[in-house]
Amino acid sequence: MKMLDVYCMYPITLKEGKGTILRDTNDKEYLDFYGGHGVISIGHSHPEFVKAINQQVNQLAFYSNAFENPLQDELAQLLGQLSGYDEYNLFLSNSGAEANENALKAASMVTGRHKILAVKGAFHGRSAGAVGVTDNPKIRAAFGSQLEVDFISIESLSELAQHLNTKEYAAFIIEGIQGVNGVWEATSEYWKLARQFCTETGTLLIIDEIQSGYGRSGKFFAHHHHQVFADIVTIAKGMGNGFPVSGTLFSPALNIGKGMLGTTFGGGQMACAAAISVLKTISTEDLITKSGVQGGYLKSEIARLPLVKTIRGRGLMLGIEFGVSAKKVRQALLDEHGIITGFSDPDVLRVLPPLNVSLADCEKLVNALRQILTKEVEA
Repeated sequence: MKMLDVYCMYPITLKEGKGTILRDTNDKEYLDFYGGHGVISIGHSHPEFVKAINQQVNQLAFYSNAFENPLQDELAQLLGQLSGYDEYNLFLSNSGAEANENALKAASMVTGRHKILAVKGAFHGRSAGAVGVTDNPKIRAAFGSQLEVDFISIESLSELAQHLNTKEYAAFIIEGIQGVNGVWEATSEYWKLARQFCTETGTLLIIDEIQSGYGRSGKFFAHHHHQVFADIVTIAKGMGNGFPVSGTLFSPALNIGKGMLGTTFGGGQMACAAAISVLKTISTEDLITKSGVQGGYLKSEIARLPLVKTIRGRGLMLGIEFGVSAKKVRQALLDEHGIITGFSDPDVLRVLPPLNVSLADCEKLVNALRQILTKEVEA
């Protein structure tokens, strides 16, 4: 048997990491400014994370939700305190797609409606429901195609009003900041209008904070920048610092009874231990503040570089467009400077480092970009 060939991979085998540094099997070092799609929130092999994982696996690696698990309660309490959603209810699962599936399913159950409103350019996952609200026909199948989903622009207030000022949708789902689409964000006016119409029509506002959450934007959730609250919030990537764990936060106003949702692995002891260590580290090391500070530095300095057309995003979730190919810039960063970054079609460089990235690390990225772009100007 061999692995199904579904990914385009770099011919590099990473063997270890510490903080923002990765090392391959040839002992070459790399500076991580992508965090494995924004998953690494508190740094590779953070001592508190490693300690929590080791202690838990030596004690009890897993048992099902048929028995009480006090770690789940501890996680929910910490998450509520840091996120500002203290009164909400947490359902734990394993991946971002699952978190969104549960959000969409619950929204339909609660409202009795079946249609969903989503945003053009959205990415919410690859399972049937999540991919149905993802704006990419190339990754959809005939299975699940019966789902009724309308897509609207992230910039048009008139489209938002036209669609949301009805009672036909179970939910409106939107990312705090779009990631896969190249780091785009709705305006505060858009967010507040969406909240207003959802409240008036009984449509549930689902905010996908799977990539933009957990302090990455300079606030715990990116939508906090717009002073709105969701009916349902979905979380995943940075939640476990590499351990598979996700969650769906439900407003206490939603009547979700026993048996409506369920999972075998979700909320297991190892997942909770990992997630608790992440929240504690974010708090004790003030990583949300640091994300805003380092992100502000990067945004300001990169904007001044030659050939930079625009830089979007907040905190440590940035998308950069150049007057040259972003794919070429990404490759040069890797080959010439040992810096790992991300990419989005059609031509955007994505920056998603661990939240504990240092100012010195940020300076290295800025200087590397300056050298690469200056060569392009001189060529």
